[in-house]
Amino acid sequence: MKSKSKKVVFIVPTPLEISPSQRFRFEQYLPALKQNNISYVIKPYFTLKGRKALYSNNLTKKVSVVLYGYIKRIFLLFTMPMYDYVFIHREAAPVGPPIFPWIIAKLMRKKIIYDFDDAIWLPLMSDYNRKFSFVKSFSKVGKLCRWSYNVVVGNKYLQSYALQYNKRVTVIPTVVNTQTLHNVIQNQDIDTPAIGWTGSFSTLVYLDIVLPVLQRLQEKHDFVFYVIADKDPQLPLKRYKFIQWNKDTEVTDLLKFHIGLMPLYDDEFSKGKCGFKAIQYMSLGLPAVVSPVGVNTEIVDDGINGFICKTETEWELHLESLLINNNKRKIMGQSARKKIESKYSVASSTSDFLGLFSNS
Repeated sequence: MKSKSKKVVFIVPTPLEISPSQRFRFEQYLPALKQNNISYVIKPYFTLKGRKALYSNNLTKKVSVVLYGYIKRIFLLFTMPMYDYVFIHREAAPVGPPIFPWIIAKLMRKKIIYDFDDAIWLPLMSDYNRKFSFVKSFSKVGKLCRWSYNVVVGNKYLQSYALQYNKRVTVIPTVVNTQTLHNVIQNQDIDTPAIGWTGSFSTLVYLDIVLPVLQRLQEKHDFVFYVIADKDPQLPLKRYKFIQWNKDTEVTDLLKFHIGLMPLYDDEFSKGKCGFKAIQYMSLGLPAVVSPVGVNTEIVDDGINGFICKTETEWELHLESLLINNNKRKIMGQSARKKIESKYSVASSTSDFLGLFSNS
């Protein structure tokens, strides 16, 4: 007998295929929901145009797009009776207290699945919107955890926070689809490898950790350092290339690297990161060279599929060893790919994601 269809509404910040966080946290599993008789609708707070307005200097536009999203959330409440589950990614609204989740959970008695992949309870904001931090209500993260039927997070550090408020916390890493997207392996049989880093403008500051090392290495070795981001940091290196991030070419662009970097400062916000840079690199057969912060030490097996570096000396030593030894890069890259397929892929985590929608 065919099981009864379940209905899910995804309450999310942006439209589909825009935000990397959404794409790799839940959008990859949408086909599996359909295959398992779970229907869904996506309800973003911002339109694509509205999201861009947030990062402008036009206050009138900022206010109007926030109000428009708020009004949409009010109307959305009237549709709640038709859904079995309410999946909230990061937050239901970017400003104010968590009114909508409270109504959904407490008054409408709906099962909320709350998902987040950063330490979003910490009061950090972009330079564009820092002056509006007083309207953010960062404490709402704990409240959403408490009211949720199930909380899903990207790593154990986030889990430890969520467990303060809810005992039903599932860790599902932020993963890649090794069958349809990250499905190409880098050719490491090359004598002039490139090193690279990918990220957003808010994380460019981490490059300061490795910049002196890269400068010294370029005095001895001929290699290009690539940065893929939404803003060019214009690094003072002998050979440097910037690539504007583009969703449609992200894998092709990453394959310009032969070694991938993920430096981090050892602070509370960095501990909440889900190591996605390293996961992307490793899925493509690139050794990942990372800082020993947070989940990085779980993803990267030091000396096997990458290196974990505590000091500038270690960064320089290990990067140089990979630059001059293509066989080491090849072996490490193959090991990295296997690690991602087994633990950080859509195929390895789909059953856990589907389990979120179980009544057991």
